[in-house]
Amino acid sequence: MGRLIYSVMGSLDGFINDATGSYDWAFPGQDVAVFIEDQMSTVSTYLYGRRMYQEMQVWETDPAVAADSPVSARFAQLWQSADKVVFSSTLTSVPTRRTRLESSFDAEAVRTLVQWAAGDVTIEGPVLAAHALRAGLVDEIHRFVAPVIVGGGTPLYPPGLRLDLELVDQRRFDQGFSWLQYAVR
Repeated sequence: MGRLIYSVMGSLDGFINDATGSYDWAFPGQDVAVFIEDQMSTVSTYLYGRRMYQEMQVWETDPAVAADSPVSARFAQLWQSADKVVFSSTLTSVPTRRTRLESSFDAEAVRTLVQWAAGDVTIEGPVLAAHALRAGLVDEIHRFVAPVIVGGGTPLYPPGLRLDLELVDQRRFDQGFSWLQYAVR
């Protein structure tokens, strides 16, 4: 049985992008990239909404991205070897292997998937994660904090959500980034 982990990087004030949609401030250094790879080693399945999937698919569809560095090559290999489920009402196909397309979020299907997963399952993207958070499916939140306040944009969490959390682990990185691991109580 795996854990459902909401893994997210955002600004200190809680946004994944700024009011213009930019997230150019969210690119951490190599130390964070290596840490993310270590975290990915336990992941057997990624759950994505359309937008996040379209951002991530380059790890398989654009060989130049993986060729950028040894860290990028390892990240691409880990990403490609995991299963992916994309929730989208607008996509009709997906260009990556090991990827299944679902037209809507089904909380019970996700609960079953996590229960039978060979490893951890991550849910990425705040719109999709809102469904899982509200359904009480998320076991942990892994929050990467970028050292910036952007003042607005897409929030990390849905409005009105209340969760009690327990800090399990934390880490500081170069360039002011930090990582917080919370268990949902």
